[in-house]
Amino acid sequence: MRTLIQSLLVLSFAFFIAGTAIASEREARSAAAQAIDRAIPVMEKSLAEYPKHNTCFSCHHHGVPSLALELAAQRGHPVGAGTLLAIQKHTNGDLKTDIDLYRKGQGQPGGVTRAGYALFALQSTDQPRSEITDAVVGFLLKKDSDLGRWRGASNRPPSEKSDFTNTFLSIRALKTFAESSDKDAATARIDAARKWLESAEPKDTEDRVFQLWGLKEAGAAESVVRADALALKGQQREDGGWAQLPDAASDAYATGSVLTALLITGELKPDDSACARAVQYLLKQQQPDGSWHVVSRSKPVQPYFESGFPYGRDQFISILATGWATAALALTEPKAPR
Repeated sequence: MRTLIQSLLVLSFAFFIAGTAIASEREARSAAAQAIDRAIPVMEKSLAEYPKHNTCFSCHHHGVPSLALELAAQRGHPVGAGTLLAIQKHTNGDLKTDIDLYRKGQGQPGGVTRAGYALFALQSTDQPRSEITDAVVGFLLKKDSDLGRWRGASNRPPSEKSDFTNTFLSIRALKTFAESSDKDAATARIDAARKWLESAEPKDTEDRVFQLWGLKEAGAAESVVRADALALKGQQREDGGWAQLPDAASDAYATGSVLTALLITGELKPDDSACARAVQYLLKQQQPDGSWHVVSRSKPVQPYFESGFPYGRDQFISILATGWATAALALTEPKAPR
């Protein structure tokens, strides 16, 4: 009898522990969902304000936030019906003003970064192939064709400096928008880029994020992708976050972009302990207004204006960070049924 009672007690305790773990996981997911819902309005407010001051496509305002909002909407979060359409319209309008420059292989100021993030934004808004995307694809096929990669056009870290970022954006754009007559050229460029990504040495977290994501997009061997993912996971700090640079503190830009890349490539699962730690880091760093604040380390290249996003001169890197954090949190949730 005593043995039976002891067994029942052990079994009851095991069920209690399992139930507690499930409840904790549900609470964490609920907190993540609430964090996403708080982040959406602050991004949408700034997206509505930005065109009042600048007609140009913006890597920081339109590129990453469009992915975040797309992922959030897919999971049932309340994204304004016209927000993604407005991003698409603004992006197409900017590209169209210089479509002849793209057709000539010259592109716009900002080079591959601007072109790549513009097509990245259009992908997130379900843009079909058009004469505009054809022109930008033609530019990407011509640009840096002798290098096996695509170079950055400026020195504005973290998002507008890395050759890894530009190479990933170009691979993704060619895969999505290259027309049938360009397929052979696109395949050759992607294959060359894959080889470069496999051999190149990343210098910081931005490089590592887009090396991993680029390798996955380019169809690298799973063993290669897994090795890069393990190296990236190994950079996680004790606080659950990642840092942009080895001697810097963890921040939402690095943590959000790393977590997004690991989850979207399938190299990290939402129930992995590393993911749970990163989610907790992001939840702790979110500000009461729903945004994440990251301090800029780039020199400004345009006249200052208020875009409707907080943090003054840190507003552009902070909306990027908010986009990456929101995208990462959304990827921990299942898609909503259609």
